[in-house]
Amino acid sequence: YRFITSSGCKSVKLQLLYKASIHGFTGAAFHQRCNNRSPTVSVGYNNSGFVFGGYTKQPFSQSGQYVNDDQAFLFTFNAKKLIKYPVNNFACAVRMIANSGPYFGEDLVLVNASQAVTHSNPGNYYNFPAAQMHGNDLNLTECEVYQVEGKCNIRPWRTVIWESGKRTELIEYIKSYKPTVSSVSQPRVLLIGPVGAGKSSFFNSVNSVFRGHVTSQAISGSSSTSLTTQFRSYSVKAGREGKPLPIILCDTMGLEETKGAGLDIDDLSSILKGHLPDRYQFNPSAPLHPEAHSYRTSPGLKDKIHCVAYVIDASKVSIMPTGLEEKLDAIRRKVNLIGIPQLVLLTKVDEACPQVKEDVRNVYRSGYIKDVEAGSRLGVPLSCIIPVKNYSEELELDMNCDILLLSAVIQMFRFVDNYFDELSDRMSNIQTKD
Repeated sequence: YRFITSSGCKSVKLQLLYKASIHGFTGAAFHQRCNNRSPTVSVGYNNSGFVFGGYTKQPFSQSGQYVNDDQAFLFTFNAKKLIKYPVNNFACAVRMIANSGPYFGEDLVLVNASQAVTHSNPGNYYNFPAAQMHGNDLNLTECEVYQVEGKCNIRPWRTVIWESGKRTELIEYIKSYKPTVSSVSQPRVLLIGPVGAGKSSFFNSVNSVFRGHVTSQAISGSSSTSLTTQFRSYSVKAGREGKPLPIILCDTMGLEETKGAGLDIDDLSSILKGHLPDRYQFNPSAPLHPEAHSYRTSPGLKDKIHCVAYVIDASKVSIMPTGLEEKLDAIRRKVNLIGIPQLVLLTKVDEACPQVKEDVRNVYRSGYIKDVEAGSRLGVPLSCIIPVKNYSEELELDMNCDILLLSAVIQMFRFVDNYFDELSDRMSNIQTKD
C-alpha cells in the first residue's frame, strides 16, 4: 500500500501486527498484538473482493473512550485506485473497544464483537457510500493491521550490478567453482524452512536459471502441510545435457509449529551428519534409527552437510508462530554445535514490499526488507541474510531475479569454504597436539 502522510513520504514500511486468520477473529487477539502501536492501517477483506479499512495515528487501547485524530481516514480500493474518506469529527475518530477489532467512530468496525464481520453505519463521523466501501458484504474473510513507518528512497544497503554481463559472470563463477577439499566435488547445502516458505521453489528457480527456462523438478506449491515428504538431494546441471554443477541442494520436510508434525529434530541430526540416504521417506512420529536398513553408518565428508540455508518467507516473518520460532532456535543451536555455517534465504520479497513488487531491483533500497526481523529471530547478522525471488507464476526468466538467485548460490560457496577452512584448522590443531 501507499499512503500520503503528513511528512510527504509516499513509500512506507508496513509491519504486520495482526492477521485474524492466524491470530483469531477476536478483540482480545487484536488488542494483544496492536495496543500501544501507532500509526496503523487496518484492512478488511470480504468474499466480494472488496479491500477496505482505516488509518489512525493514535495507538489502540481498551479504554472504551473516543480519541481525537485529525489525520484519521477510511478507505477502499476501487479498480486499484485508493479512495479515502476523511474523518469529519476529529474528537470521535477512533473508539477503543475491548471486544472488537479496529473501531472507527461508530461508522466502521472490523471484527465487530469478536466475530468475522464488519459493522457499517456511515454518516456519524465519516461519510462514505456503503456499496462503494464494501459492496454491502459485511462478512470478513480476513482482517489485517499494520504499523506504518516511513521509508523513503533510502540509499542501497548493498551494491548490485543489474546487467546481463554480471549475470554471465556469476554463472561462469558457479560453473568453475572448486571446493578447497579434494575429496568433495559437490558441497551439500541443506534447505530448512517452514511449510510454504519456498525451499523446493528455490531449487527449481536455480535449476531454471541454468536450464534457460522455468522448470519445476522438485514438488512445490502452497499447502498447509509439507509437500516434500522425502529427503532429496538435487544436483543442478549446467544446461539440459551439461555437467553437474559443484553444488547439491538438499530438500527436507517443511517445519510445522505443532509437535509430531513436519521435520523431526532427530532426523535433522542424521541429515547433518550424512546418515540419511537420498529419497528417505520422512516419518515425523518415528525418526530414523541407526539400526534401520537405510541408515548410512559410516558417512564420508562428501555425505555430510557443509552449509545450512534457512528459507524464510519475508512477508510472514513478523507473524511467525511462537512454536515455529522455538523450533528454528533449537535447530540453529544444534547446527552451531556441529560447526556448520548458516545463512538465511529471504524469499517472497516481492510480496513483502510494494517497492520490490514494482521492480525487483529495489530489493536493496527497501527499508522493509533490510529491517525484516529474520536476523533477530534466527540469531544471524544482516550479512548472512540473502533476499531472493523464486520463480512461481512466471513462464520466462528474468535477468534481475537470476542475479539474486545466482548471488545466493555464490554466498553458499563462500560459507562452504568457511566450513572446510574451519575443518582444516581443527585437523591441524589435532596433528599439532599429537
